[in-house]
Amino acid sequence: MYPNPPLGTRYAHLQEFLARAGEPAYRLNQLVRAVHDRGVRQFADVTDLPLRLRRALATEFGPSFGPLTPVATERGAQVEKVLFQSARGARIETVLATYRAGWTSLCVSSQVGCGLGCTFCATGAVGLVRNLTADEICDQVLHFERVDSVAFMGMGEALANPHTFTALSLLTDPHYHGVSPRRVTVSTVGFAPGMRRLTREFPHVNLTLSVHSADEDQRAELIPLQRRFPLAECLEVLDEHTVTGGRKAYLAYLLADGYNDSPAHVQALADLVAARRRPELFHVSVIAYNEAAGARPDLRRPSAAGVEAFVAALRAAGVRATRRQQFGRDLAAACGQLHARYLTRNVPIGRTAGTGPGGRTSLDITER
Repeated sequence: MYPNPPLGTRYAHLQEFLARAGEPAYRLNQLVRAVHDRGVRQFADVTDLPLRLRRALATEFGPSFGPLTPVATERGAQVEKVLFQSARGARIETVLATYRAGWTSLCVSSQVGCGLGCTFCATGAVGLVRNLTADEICDQVLHFERVDSVAFMGMGEALANPHTFTALSLLTDPHYHGVSPRRVTVSTVGFAPGMRRLTREFPHVNLTLSVHSADEDQRAELIPLQRRFPLAECLEVLDEHTVTGGRKAYLAYLLADGYNDSPAHVQALADLVAARRRPELFHVSVIAYNEAAGARPDLRRPSAAGVEAFVAALRAAGVRATRRQQFGRDLAAACGQLHARYLTRNVPIGRTAGTGPGGRTSLDITER
């Protein structure tokens, strides 16, 4: 028998309904297995359940199991971007990347918009509409038949949304999604309270901190949250995360041409890593800046050679570093480009073309 599902989730609501209806407890198990193992999405199709119960569930909860409906899809080389609409009308984007080796990684959104105002990110120009529920986060995963890893790198600051932690419970629970915590990554621009909670409750989940500059004044130009939770404080939490979980900590570094790519920037970043309690567990992922509507216009994308030179300089300074290969630029699905224009006006259904204010980040692939 399954343990009690997290409060506030649809599984908890279903459990309460089944109990009121006098159904045996195993009915919830049957329903969950139909959804997670066989991909059933309509209550009418859960043939394990009696017809009368399927009809009662559809009457109580509506015909569909989940709150998200896919309304548009774009596909590119190794990338699929899906636009979802929630039952409450909000629209979000999710990106699936397929590696040539055959395994997949899914980038999920955690908020509708974002309220942190990072100047390199188009979603920050839109502002926060609301947090996604745990069900809305998890339904992005359920939509795809096979997902080998999950990254909270889509629209929104995941650790500023308390529902993220409920979603992590469901995603890593073997009775539900069954994703190994070691195959889940949460990315943050430095929401320190959420970082501390993640370290306490999910020490084996991977944690990525956006640094973008080791100079705290320059970092504040890119990430206003720096003024509330300084980089030094966030790094202390990352130190604790490496000790508690014995896991690598990842530092994301968004490289902009002529802005944060000098030898002095390399040395400052190397010194920052060297000062950590377990510097051998810190890995720098260098990301080429992507132009995006709503982001500051003075930032420029670096050349491929510039990125390689920056990575090489970090390695020469003793830092574990790689460049991050970004999929989906042709779909506006690369770092900083997920759309948020759907929040403010209707768009034609069927194709999500064009570039509007976009998500905080999307799925980026670190080359090994």
